[in-house]
Amino acid sequence: MGQQQLLLIILGVIIVGIAIAVGLSLFSAQSIQANKDAMINDINNLAAHAYQYRIRPSSMGGGGNSYSGYKIPSKMASNENATYTLGNTPSSATDPVVFIATSVQNSSNTVTVTIGTDGRPSGTWTYSGDFL
Repeated sequence: MGQQQLLLIILGVIIVGIAIAVGLSLFSAQSIQANKDAMINDINNLAAHAYQYRIRPSSMGGGGNSYSGYKIPSKMASNENATYTLGNTPSSATDPVVFIATSVQNSSNTVTVTIGTDGRPSGTWTYSGDFL
């Protein structure tokens, strides 16, 4: 083979290697974003469940206008996306509830949000790990 053909082969191998590396990077970033989005969706579902508990009268097993006594149901506490825990123990009617989601894929990836007395996120969503 001529010298020009060898250079073209080497150049082709380098370009293919770079393309594979970029493809893997994009796939990894998409996987991380999909996990983050799924965790946010799950937290929104937990927030709705907690708010339903809050507005249900205590005589019917609810909180009677308080998150006090709220516990994450065992079926909602963990799934293929993350493990969900309470970040606080609400004790009064004005106390919010804090949810912490820890990713199953990477335990350093977390999402934290405070749900106010109106059932909506109050303040900002906090992300850590690869979610930053």
